[in-house]
Amino acid sequence: TDGTVFRIHTKAEGLMDVAVPLELVFHLPVNYPLCLPGISINSEHLTRAQCVTVKEKLLEQAENLLSGPMVHELVLWIQQNLRCILNQPETGSGSEESTFPTSPTVDDGLWITLLHLDHMRAKTKYVKTVQKWASDLRLTGRLMFMGKVILILLQGDRSNIKEYLILQKTSKVDVDSSGKKCKEKMISVLFETKVQTEHKRFLAFEVKEYSSLDELQKEFETAGLKKLFSAFVLGLVK
Repeated sequence: TDGTVFRIHTKAEGLMDVAVPLELVFHLPVNYPLCLPGISINSEHLTRAQCVTVKEKLLEQAENLLSGPMVHELVLWIQQNLRCILNQPETGSGSEESTFPTSPTVDDGLWITLLHLDHMRAKTKYVKTVQKWASDLRLTGRLMFMGKVILILLQGDRSNIKEYLILQKTSKVDVDSSGKKCKEKMISVLFETKVQTEHKRFLAFEVKEYSSLDELQKEFETAGLKKLFSAFVLGLVK
């Protein structure tokens, strides 16, 4: 009911004629291709700012392809245009350093990640497990329910967020249709970025239920995450 998410690994020519490995994650909502797919970009050879720029350019291109299947064309387009995008002065911080692989120090500081869960069959147990993990790893944020949409917004040290994701994917947190304990196989990372000045600092991890889309949207806007909501959450709800 929430569409499908898949990951494509490819390479594109970057600066200095170097092949840049790219991981492209597409979330296709149920009414795709009449609406834009959710897109996230990851690459060890690009800075986070460059990844965001590439994603924005892909979404701009996607707007020109609405109403027809577009993923294949978008992959081809980024293979042909990555170098041009990276050459633009607004990419990253505008410094020459931004064209080099990300150094480990970039991970320092506060990060924010948005996760999407397909379902929770054993909801009470699942919620308690998520709360415990967040507490143990000193992560703040929200576990959000609105209708069938389930989102987890995490804020904290990036290494702790990565640890959370490992727990989420390797622990038996839910039950399958026959009631047997099972691992979470239907989770997707919608968004990940270093916390910016406009982002709210969450003081605790809270579980919240929203009765309307407006309510959910206000939560994101209050947190300084209006663009994130438009790019990733709207497609899941509509």
